[in-house]
Amino acid sequence: MTGPIRIIVVDDHPLLLDGLVATLAADEEIAIVATGADAAAAVRVAREHRPDLALLDVAMPGGGIEAAREIGSASPTTRVVMLTSSEDEDDLLSAMNAGARGYVLKGVAGRELRAILKSVHAGEVYVAPGLAYAMIKGLTKPHVSDPIDELTAREREVLALVGSGLSNAEIGGRLGLAEKTVKHYMTAILGKLQVGSRVEAALLAYKAGLSADTDGPAED
Repeated sequence: MTGPIRIIVVDDHPLLLDGLVATLAADEEIAIVATGADAAAAVRVAREHRPDLALLDVAMPGGGIEAAREIGSASPTTRVVMLTSSEDEDDLLSAMNAGARGYVLKGVAGRELRAILKSVHAGEVYVAPGLAYAMIKGLTKPHVSDPIDELTAREREVLALVGSGLSNAEIGGRLGLAEKTVKHYMTAILGKLQVGSRVEAALLAYKAGLSADTDGPAED
C-alpha cells in the first residue's frame, strides 16, 4: 500500500496558511511535509522534500507562477496546484504555461479541495469550472472571419517561426531581416490577430496548422 500524498503548502497569509494546513491534515491520505510564505521558500522546500504536490498561492511574494516554473526544474515529479482569488484568464494561462496542473479559486470548500488535490495527484488536470467554461466558450464562439487570413505572406512566415519557438533575433537570422524589422512584423501580427502576447499568437499559429517547415517562400 502506498503512503499518504506528500504536500507542501505555501501562502503569505498566516491565518489562511494555518487553515489550509488544518483542512488538509484532517485527511489521513494527505501529509503536509513543509510550509512556506514566499516563492523562494516554495522552491527551497520543494527541492528539499520532493513532495508529490505543491499548493501555491499565485500572489505570494516572489510570484507563485514563477515559483511553479522553478519547482518544475527543481523537482520535476512534483505536481503544482495554484490557489488564487484571481479569475483573470491571463493568470490562468500563465500558470498552466508554467507547468501548473491545477487552478483553484480561494473559497473552495475543504472537502472539495482535498478531492481536487487527490485527482491532480492521480494525473488529472483541474481548472475552476467557471473559468474553464469561459475559456471553452471563448474558443468555440463563431468568428466572422479567420484573422490568420488578414496576414500578409511574410507575416504568416514570421508567425510560423514564432510558433516553432524562435526568438525575434532567430527569426531575423532565418529570414535575413533585422531584429527591429521582425519586431515591427510582430506588432502588426498581434494587432491583426487581436491577441496581447507572443504566446497567444503562437497558439493561434498551432491551431491554424502554420509550420515553418512547410510554408513556402514569402514576399514583403
